[in-house]
Amino acid sequence: MASLPALLLSLLVLVVSEGQGQETAIPGCYLHSFNVTMRSDRQGTCQGSHVAQACVGHCESSAFPSRYSVLVASSYQHNITSVSQCCTISGLEKVKVQLRCAGNRQGELEIFTARACQCDMCRLSRY
Repeated sequence: MASLPALLLSLLVLVVSEGQGQETAIPGCYLHSFNVTMRSDRQGTCQGSHVAQACVGHCESSAFPSRYSVLVASSYQHNITSVSQCCTISGLEKVKVQLRCAGNRQGELEIFTARACQCDMCRLSRY
């Protein structure tokens, strides 16, 4: 039978090794690149691609018991208050995408891409 100190050391090593290799989920909102392909129609008469930016990540949110004044104003229906933040675009950039068309023609299309991101109040109209 193993001694108590040896058993505790084994458990500690197991717990420490389990945590390694896992990314710590820290709040944050970051630019993420992705490739966008555009086509003028289903046949791809004109098409082009561009690397665009999106905002990805997560932000801190919290919930807590509502203040007494909120309870009274809501007839005691709003007993939890939540504060939420969402990862949103804080700056846009317009970029031109060159399109290659059938018959050696060329076209151009303007699209928007994220330039900067931030954690901000969640608003239904943004999503």
